[in-house]
Amino acid sequence: MMNSEVLIIGAGLMGASTALQLAMRGCRCVVIDKDSPGRHASGANAGGLRQLNRDPAEIPLTVEAAKMWKDIEALVDSDCDARFPGQLRVAENKSDMQKLEQRAALVRSMGYEHEEMIGKKELYQLVPALSPHCVGALICREDGYGRPYHALTAMRRKAESLGVVFQSSTEVFNIAQQGAGWQVRTSQGTFNSDILVNCAGAWAANIAGLMNEEVPLTPKALMLMVTERLPHFVDPVMGAASRKLSFKQMQNGSLIIGGALIAKLNFESEKTEIDWSQLAKSASTVVDFFPQLTDVRIVRAWAGIEAFMPDNIPVIGASQTVDNAYHAFGFSAHGFQLSPVIGRILSQLILDGKSELPIDPFRISRFDKE
Repeated sequence: MMNSEVLIIGAGLMGASTALQLAMRGCRCVVIDKDSPGRHASGANAGGLRQLNRDPAEIPLTVEAAKMWKDIEALVDSDCDARFPGQLRVAENKSDMQKLEQRAALVRSMGYEHEEMIGKKELYQLVPALSPHCVGALICREDGYGRPYHALTAMRRKAESLGVVFQSSTEVFNIAQQGAGWQVRTSQGTFNSDILVNCAGAWAANIAGLMNEEVPLTPKALMLMVTERLPHFVDPVMGAASRKLSFKQMQNGSLIIGGALIAKLNFESEKTEIDWSQLAKSASTVVDFFPQLTDVRIVRAWAGIEAFMPDNIPVIGASQTVDNAYHAFGFSAHGFQLSPVIGRILSQLILDGKSELPIDPFRISRFDKE
């Protein structure tokens, strides 16, 4: 039997970040995971550090997270291979430009300036290799990418240096309130804790259900593919206004290509099957924008299991059914960039009773039936 002040279920980026922030404030934490840290979404995502085109509710959080990423080494003793060459949503026609201008106006109306329009001339100065048919873009100049598993490892090691205990291969079977705290029965014994935090990713609905808190989470497996190494030809992370496009050229020259492409998933067995027809369409889209890539070889493809919510924004905050329990899950394939600030938010909720950032849109009760 292990005792702690805070027991965190899920040792991915959100769980590790929360443990780190709590440990920095002197809190005794244990983090358990049914697999190993980063086995699923946290170790298999594309590593985007994106403020561009966020849901309006996420903008205050993503802007604060961007500040933390710029100084990430001070937090986790590693730069996590983070680079900030900017990110683009490219317009191919007048209609695309109008859509992007509306988006930029929305962001400005909220008091933020990080998304801005650029015309054709500046677009081709930034990306001279781009196909000549494009007419402009929406840009966030401070966006970029990092390496998710490097970041997760750095967060975990820094948390461990502050006394946090991580335990893998620890599946939760039952959760029960014991006085003002919690008793959690697992495959590796029983854990007692004053406070419980649910960061269980695609399995978070199961954990919430054990606390009588139903939530409409859908597990999905997002596909990515990586190419052979190429001579350097593009700096910004590339996206498009009206087509599924997401790719970046990494430090070693390879391209990581995504675009919200869904693999076939057997959730019970945790098995994924790559849908090569979707990847072929994605590769064709990349070639439309960069015809010189026609004969480039794809060397690997994979899929990571992630948690999606109906409105594609996460659940962040206190449980609405029980005391001394908190949630952070359902990041719908865009949680990597938010992970440092999510840990800070949860530490503030747990230790201060409130967050400095607005999190009401992320309350779990928004899914309650009328």
